[in-house]
Amino acid sequence: MNIKNPRNNHLITGEKGEKLAVEYLLKKGYEIMEVNWRYSRAEIDIIAKDNSTLVFVEVKSGQENVFTTPEIAVNEKKKMLILDAASQYMKSINYEWEIRFDIVSVIFYNKNQYEIIHYEDAFFN
Repeated sequence: MNIKNPRNNHLITGEKGEKLAVEYLLKKGYEIMEVNWRYSRAEIDIIAKDNSTLVFVEVKSGQENVFTTPEIAVNEKKKMLILDAASQYMKSINYEWEIRFDIVSVIFYNKNQYEIIHYEDAFFN
């Protein structure tokens, strides 16, 4: 008997979305510094450089029919965890220049069709 576990499907969708987000950012010329960087209870999905700007990226992935907007999916508690982790990351590499917080949304329409929407400076606009 094959029982589908919704939790496993969610994890697989998230991993696939993060991989597609990394590929997307690389094609845009970003330099990927870290993937799934953890500090305390927070995880930053992607840390990248866009020219001289350090970019902390939250990736949100989901199916078209159940997907909520990225602004809603990244609530204030999640933002605070990411901000705290970003601060620790900057201390760890002695970084003191421009930073940005982006959201990359990956919406899956079917197994092989998806859309990527990149929200630059998504936390403070």
